[in-house]
Amino acid sequence: MDIVIRAAVIFVFVYVLCRMLGRRELSSLEPFDLILLVVIGDLVQQGVTQSDYSVTGALLAVTTIGLLTVLVSYANFKSDRLRPLLAGEPIVLIDDGEVIEANLRRQRLTREEVEAEARLAQISSLADVRWGILETDGRISFIEKSS
Repeated sequence: MDIVIRAAVIFVFVYVLCRMLGRRELSSLEPFDLILLVVIGDLVQQGVTQSDYSVTGALLAVTTIGLLTVLVSYANFKSDRLRPLLAGEPIVLIDDGEVIEANLRRQRLTREEVEAEARLAQISSLADVRWGILETDGRISFIEKSS
């Protein structure tokens, strides 16, 4: 039972940490970030199982984290009230060609990063964008102005 409790505590900690990191950081992993995730995974495993290297301990930890992941996903699907807390909400970064600097700062994004995403979407200028929206998965969606 000790492993289940530690796994649940670590799950909540990692979930909150991921929400605090922000969407863009998690959507664009650099090689260093990937290595850091592997190291964090090993540290989490050590914290969850401590010195229990049994198959039963590993199965309990993985099952607990898997079940909690499914539970959070189900709560996100079923509850309109919990959805903003669990998955976040889309954030408007550009409104009618004007960049909303406060939202950029809040999401730790630079204007250059948004411009680069616009270019990837074949948009030459942010002035041509009706809305630029940071989606809950970290991607930026652009809706162009009508001609």
